[in-house]
Amino acid sequence: MNWLMVLTGAVVGAPLRYLTDRAVQARHDTVFPWGTFTVNIAACAGLGFLTGAATATTVPQALQHLIGPGLCATLSTYSTFSFESLRLAETGSRYFAFANAGVSIVAGLGTAYVGAGLAQAVFG
Repeated sequence: MNWLMVLTGAVVGAPLRYLTDRAVQARHDTVFPWGTFTVNIAACAGLGFLTGAATATTVPQALQHLIGPGLCATLSTYSTFSFESLRLAETGSRYFAFANAGVSIVAGLGTAYVGAGLAQAVFG
């Protein structure tokens, strides 16, 4: 049953990642990968919230599988983040490459922390 919940979350997360990435990137006229940055931060916030909720109260295991490894894992994309950072460095946009790597890590950890704190405030 767990694999079915993960699959269900992935069916939503993967297309959501693609559509969000395209919609965000179309609104920016820069080489910085805003679309990938946005989906990764959203996934960190969602996973942080889920973790905080699971710590503060009882979250059904099926829901944890649906949102964690299903939705959030397929919404985020570490491989695209790595590829885009490397591509920026190779094409001479080293500033954007280092900014993408540094800001993505700091913002991802920060939003996960805020998400966990918010969930504990709501459910704790």
